[in-house]
Amino acid sequence: MNDGFSGISARMNSADTPKTAKGVFIKTYGCQMNVYDSERMRDVLRPLGYAPVDSPESADLVVLNTCHIREKATEKVYSELGQLKRMKEETGGKMTIAVAGCVAQAEGEEIMRRQPAVDLVLGPQAYHKLPEMIARASRAVGDRLETEFDTLEKFDALPKTREADGPTAFLSVQEGCDKFCTFCVVPYTRGAELSRPVDDITLEARALAAQGVREISLLGQNVNAFHGASPALTNEADWTLGQLVRHLAKIGGIERIRYTTSHPRDMDDDLIAAHGDTPQMQPFLHLPVQSGSDRILKAMNRGHTADEYREIIRKVRAAQPDIAMASDFIVGFPGESDEDFEATMQLVRDVNYAIAYSFKYSPRPGTPAAEMFGQVPEEVKDTRLQALQKLLREQQIAFNESRIGQSVPVLVTGRGRLEGQAHGRSPWMQAVHFNGPEELTGEIVDVKITGASLNSLSGELVRAREVAL
Repeated sequence: MNDGFSGISARMNSADTPKTAKGVFIKTYGCQMNVYDSERMRDVLRPLGYAPVDSPESADLVVLNTCHIREKATEKVYSELGQLKRMKEETGGKMTIAVAGCVAQAEGEEIMRRQPAVDLVLGPQAYHKLPEMIARASRAVGDRLETEFDTLEKFDALPKTREADGPTAFLSVQEGCDKFCTFCVVPYTRGAELSRPVDDITLEARALAAQGVREISLLGQNVNAFHGASPALTNEADWTLGQLVRHLAKIGGIERIRYTTSHPRDMDDDLIAAHGDTPQMQPFLHLPVQSGSDRILKAMNRGHTADEYREIIRKVRAAQPDIAMASDFIVGFPGESDEDFEATMQLVRDVNYAIAYSFKYSPRPGTPAAEMFGQVPEEVKDTRLQALQKLLREQQIAFNESRIGQSVPVLVTGRGRLEGQAHGRSPWMQAVHFNGPEELTGEIVDVKITGASLNSLSGELVRAREVAL
């Protein structure tokens, strides 16, 4: 089989799958929101008798949870659907194939037309309807396409608690986007911004903590735009993300809190202050800027300047001097000149990032930027991307090497690749490898860092904080 299906399967552990259960294989593309959505699909499917399996060949139901951000995303989906069609034919048509996520939202009817083997298509705000849609498909009645925008209905319909899968967990608090950056499809595939009520989020977080989750990552397309209904007993106005973080930090067992992805326009002073006054808030901030050129930022409809972004970083570092900064960059946006690109390079030098993600601009159908004049030649994009990534790699390696010699608190997440090795996560998001027993999983231990690479740290166990070795 082509290894196109070797990716993430919703972080599902199939070791304890009952032999009599129906198998579900979920392949997840793209952002953390999609990972969270895949986990919640597992929750709504569990009462129907579905249990996770490790490969599509052994699955009764295969779900492709798709992402529409990058170029050619749709064609990649069709390629994998071709493989699934052949597998379905080998089962005599017994396999159910579903396409979910943002490609489903944007291309739903076309998917149904081009690939008749697909049984179900559902957008990111409709996966709570999976049980109903599966029932319809089994009876060959009703609509097999669901792309309605009703985020609140989705969250109301989902189970209020869920099964944890390890000591870290994603927790969705906000969905959708009202920013309408000219390069982005998210407002069209995820809908308008909507925040969950604080009480619902708290209930889910407490249930995760009760199962041993030590670190929660709050998710949203613009998570720092969060304005959720305040707790019922407070009779207060909607809470902001800073208020939510401080509230969740009071939950016993929750030792670490993160949030992603943010927008510079929504970094208010209270949230910035929370980075300094809430110990559970980890010293890491992913704040995409996309470009260092004011002219390009305006063309992107970002709503801020490069210097305004620099000022936010200054305030964040004043609140938390040890913070690791992360960002996203697009090179070759329509009309980008050499001077515009140099402005991006200068911004990178000024900020000094610990982690960054950079991409060549790719036109997304239906977005304003796709119709703009001044599309940049691919060879120019390639040259600029290589220069930017070289600088970002140098900064990332330097940040990681700055941790050598330090004793770092590491949340142990499981076994490493080598015998006797444990794997964990630093406060600054690096993977950390060290020799230690598997029994430490879920604990926070001190590790003295002895080595660093581009993407990870290595070290020696100093002491376990909560268990005796």
